[in-house]
Amino acid sequence: MRWLVISGLVMLFGCLPKTTFKPIDKVNPFIGTYADKVDLEGRTHPGALVPFGMVSVCPFNAYDTSLVKSKWNHRRSQAPYFHNRSHISGFSHVNLSGVGCPELGVVLTMPTRGKVQTEPSDYFSTYSKEEASPGYYTTHLDRYDIDVETSATIRTGVSKYTFSAGQSNVLINLGLAQTNVNGASIHMLSGTKAEGFRNYGNFCGPSGVRKVFYAIELSKPAENFGVWRDGQVYTDLISTNGDDIGGFFQFTTEEKEEVLVKVAISYVSAENAWENMEVEQPGFDFEKVKNEAEDSWNEELSKIIVDGGSQDDETIFYTALYHCLIHPNIYNDVNGQYRELEGDEIVTSDHDRYTTFSLWDTYRNVHSLFSLVYPDRQIDMVKSMLDMYEESGWLPKWELSGSETNVMVGDPATIVISDTYQKGLTQFDQDIAWEAMWKSFRTPEDSNQLRPGNDAYLEYGYIPFGIENKKRVWGELSSSLEYNLADFALAQFANSRGKEDEHDRLIKQSSGYRHFFDSLTGFLRPKLLSAEFVNLLDTTTTGWPGAPGYVEGHAWNYSFFVPHDMEGLIQLYGSEQRFVDQLQKAFDGDGFSMGNEPDIAYPYLFNYVSGEEWRCQEQVQKAIRNNFKNQPDGLPGNDDCGTMSAWLVFSMMGLYPDCPGKPLYQLTTPSFDRIEIVLDQRFYAEDQFVITKNGNHSFIESIQLNNLDHPNYQLIHDELVAGGKLNFNTSDKPLK
Repeated sequence: MRWLVISGLVMLFGCLPKTTFKPIDKVNPFIGTYADKVDLEGRTHPGALVPFGMVSVCPFNAYDTSLVKSKWNHRRSQAPYFHNRSHISGFSHVNLSGVGCPELGVVLTMPTRGKVQTEPSDYFSTYSKEEASPGYYTTHLDRYDIDVETSATIRTGVSKYTFSAGQSNVLINLGLAQTNVNGASIHMLSGTKAEGFRNYGNFCGPSGVRKVFYAIELSKPAENFGVWRDGQVYTDLISTNGDDIGGFFQFTTEEKEEVLVKVAISYVSAENAWENMEVEQPGFDFEKVKNEAEDSWNEELSKIIVDGGSQDDETIFYTALYHCLIHPNIYNDVNGQYRELEGDEIVTSDHDRYTTFSLWDTYRNVHSLFSLVYPDRQIDMVKSMLDMYEESGWLPKWELSGSETNVMVGDPATIVISDTYQKGLTQFDQDIAWEAMWKSFRTPEDSNQLRPGNDAYLEYGYIPFGIENKKRVWGELSSSLEYNLADFALAQFANSRGKEDEHDRLIKQSSGYRHFFDSLTGFLRPKLLSAEFVNLLDTTTTGWPGAPGYVEGHAWNYSFFVPHDMEGLIQLYGSEQRFVDQLQKAFDGDGFSMGNEPDIAYPYLFNYVSGEEWRCQEQVQKAIRNNFKNQPDGLPGNDDCGTMSAWLVFSMMGLYPDCPGKPLYQLTTPSFDRIEIVLDQRFYAEDQFVITKNGNHSFIESIQLNNLDHPNYQLIHDELVAGGKLNFNTSDKPLK
């Protein structure tokens, strides 16, 4: 059985002292990598990468002839790697982790021995002795008796292949990939260098074709090199282009001879890829790259220090934090250049430009985590979103490597930008931010890229079910609720900017959820233009596309999705008790799904009713215990670029941002005796906030903030970043 060895690994970290806390020892990159034919679980991968890196060197086993029938069917796999697949066909260098559709998984290198083979089913290999830790991956290719080790910098990867004696090869496969488009080029510059590009695009549907450029350099000169196209090997050609193409280096190796392969990536040009390599990895020093990658992970993961939980608790916590720091990714090259959104113009940035914004997912908690713990990163991410607006005319919804994919619904960038501002991070162009967000709100739908159904939404206060729209609306009720939350968030930004009229208009618009409330059933239900409810009350349909009127869910998953106005929703129920009873039914039956985003804050909604907060504590702990494990199937579903993991990070710390756009956290029982959050004093006044727990019990008996009794189960963001100590006294009995 392949598994991660944690306790037996001895890590060396450059000049770090031996006593330095090393959280990478507590990370299991295989969590979330298991999949079967029905449930794809977390869709994470164990590849070597650095925080927010452009490059990840990932074992590619998505192509496995025991599971797929066609050469191209591996593209149905939403991840490049699955823990329970048996054959590796290469190591891809640009990958996604925890997403809902296949994309990228490009620029594969593969060490082999003997005759050069071009078909993955002819050259792939079983593997064993697999280990991974942040910044490092290693395995053994059984067929060839080759040891593989990989690591990475931000824009480059490095692989160390230890060969046996004889004829050995390094293949560059540009036909094999996860992306839904074909097309590539390769130019073998010499016996040690190659360059070219690989097309990618059409993530979750048509979204255009883009290019990623690569530069490859080997430490050992090849005796022979060439290219292949459509299965035919050419030793007399050094360049080719097409769909099923690749290149190879061939040489004679001695027993245990090490050959290093460096791969640099750029979204601008091959020339920039070479510059990225020269700056970030000028020589061939695998241990230096590995040590620096591990140092970077230790630095970022050490910004939250936990103590007093079980070993498994610490592992799932730090692995979750690790998963949160994989995406978004650095998009610009070392010289600052990148290609503008939806265009070919090359732009130079004075800040880190980010990409891979799965905003329908990550607006719920990931960016709140960044604002708290990594504010410098979050500010650059907001600047990146505003850059995208200035380049394309619109804020992003689901932007990926220079393309807007238009996946999912709502206006999530507005929520992220406003939430960032409300938390005191204002170091971005606020005038441009207001212009961009206000445009999304008020623009008619025929020219509104972000808000399908906006005409009806603005006219009626909601999007009626089945109404003819100039643009397709997915899930009229769900889209309306997403717009409601965005409008509330924008109202807070308007208020901070002194725009009273706009604030009042936005607040009124944000209450449109009331149109959907069915007082007889207690559900939010799709409504026709006639104001009648849709006949079918669907409380069971799951998955994509969702029940009629909903997005990837049903009535249970959305009926409490009013995070910005829980007090108003409770009033619609007529009594607090009826609200609590209905919410409890969601947990007693199948109404709560930890594996999908719309209802992941549900456990925290009990905090809105005095005397019922114990239910929050109970349900959060059940959700942690039943859905997160220290094993490959240890995530409840698609990690969605860290969203599931961010829920776990916050929940195990005992606080959760249930309403992005409000600088507020709901409190629950922490999983650890002590948690130290390191605060960045470039943005916050103090250097740390400490959370402690007395007693190893499930329920909260009392709370103290800075040694004073805390009157409720909420914590304001300003109270947190002011530093100090939050203490929980626990009991085995709920406080009712």
